[in-house]
Amino acid sequence: MGVSLAVLTLCATLAGCGSDADASADVAVVEAEPLSATELEQAVLTKADLGGYDIEKTVTDTSASRRTADPDECAPVARALGGSSGFGAVARVGRMIFSKKDSATGATMILSSHSGQDAARVIAELRTAAEECETFEDVTADFPYEDTELQPDPGYGDESVSLRLTQVVAGTGDEEPVRVPFAVVAVRQGATVAMFYEFDRPRASGDSPPAVVPEAIVEAQLKKLTASG
Repeated sequence: MGVSLAVLTLCATLAGCGSDADASADVAVVEAEPLSATELEQAVLTKADLGGYDIEKTVTDTSASRRTADPDECAPVARALGGSSGFGAVARVGRMIFSKKDSATGATMILSSHSGQDAARVIAELRTAAEECETFEDVTADFPYEDTELQPDPGYGDESVSLRLTQVVAGTGDEEPVRVPFAVVAVRQGATVAMFYEFDRPRASGDSPPAVVPEAIVEAQLKKLTASG
């Protein structure tokens, strides 16, 4: 699959370019054919591709996520926590991946096949939102988030974004809120976006380490995706 890449400044709002656009980002212009549903299914990880992990299918659909946030410009981060974006997909598949040694270690992964331009916009919007939205509320799920921080670019695929943030779950009665660390890694490979997210389970001590998306999962999926392309 040939990919021609340049960088232009394009609108990166949820609705795309238009007179109401209030944000912009450097968006890669990508000429790449989207994978079909069959091709995407063939490109997703199986147990044979990733030793030491169990893999289960998750339910997905191709529609754009309608999850909203306050402020609105933080919606791309809220949507990424469900492995989605504000763009509809040609095809989408999902997997939950668990370590056989420690079921608390793993990630949820969603592969989405887009037009080349939409794939680039997914990454650009997520990067911009992570930079600008330290705190926000996921209006749809009714959870506030704090400490959103863009991490150093992990250098995956054609372009990638990594971020960490903390979900704040209200306590009952006089109990203190529970803080749940999350990690998100999004990678564009051609016209396919691989979205990975994971959270660290709260501990009795109330002190949880940062959530991490295992590199082994990301690298194995990108290897198979590249081979399939």
